[in-house]
Amino acid sequence: MHNPLNSSGNKNPSMSNLFSSPFTFSQSSLQDYVDCPRRFQLRYIEKLQWPAVETAPELENERRQIEGQNFHKMVQQFFIGLPSEKLTLFATTENLKRWWKNFLAHPPQGVNQALYTELTLSAPIENHRIVAKYDLIAVNPGNSIIIYDWKTYRRRPNNSWLVNRMQTKVYQTLLVEAGTHLNNDKSFKPDQVEMIYWFADFPDDHAKFNLDDAKFTNAWNELNQLVKEIQAKQSFPLTDDEKICGYCVFRSYCERGINASKDEETEIDSIVENFSFDQIQEVEF
Repeated sequence: MHNPLNSSGNKNPSMSNLFSSPFTFSQSSLQDYVDCPRRFQLRYIEKLQWPAVETAPELENERRQIEGQNFHKMVQQFFIGLPSEKLTLFATTENLKRWWKNFLAHPPQGVNQALYTELTLSAPIENHRIVAKYDLIAVNPGNSIIIYDWKTYRRRPNNSWLVNRMQTKVYQTLLVEAGTHLNNDKSFKPDQVEMIYWFADFPDDHAKFNLDDAKFTNAWNELNQLVKEIQAKQSFPLTDDEKICGYCVFRSYCERGINASKDEETEIDSIVENFSFDQIQEVEF
């Protein structure tokens, strides 16, 4: 089996000048690096195929991922004006029926403003770029902006876990950095930005995170430091937290098992959050 690294995570000679051209970072790639530098290398530098399934049973997980993708598509089409009764016809599984019923019964608030669905923003970061694709942005120009992100987690994660995810940090700070065209060509102030995670199985228990000047500065500095660190990296070691490996598709490359974890306490989300940015772009919404 192809093994690009030795057991210590040292680089191959062919891995020199990894970032000789600009790299496009996303919340997914940065989260991969934070979770396990080796996974970042295998996925984004070596661009290896996924040799192992993420969780077991595989078919059940794959089905739920597809349902999550379809739910995102239904919500996106709802906000561009398709009638809800017609979209209901696409809820063909028990999960989709339940999620769609929850969505119609507990719609997100504050979306009677200017709406942008599946919007992509990007900005320079160090010598590279950072990019994000948003499920929904609701804008009140000159006043406030709300980021909505749809989640199909089996369990409602703690806010303390969510606030530290790269997605929360990237989505909020990037909106300040690159969202001027949504606000009459003026930058949003950090305290005008709010992010809401809406959970399809917990529709009345969303997670809300507000930004302010200090949080923005700290998060943006953290992202810049991460990019600097990755750019200067000479080796990409394995994570010390081996329980992460049970949900990693690259674990067989690292000799940390072949079979997927059967633990239901998984951080694996729907296919929409799990794919890299390039793969997300290919999803027809």
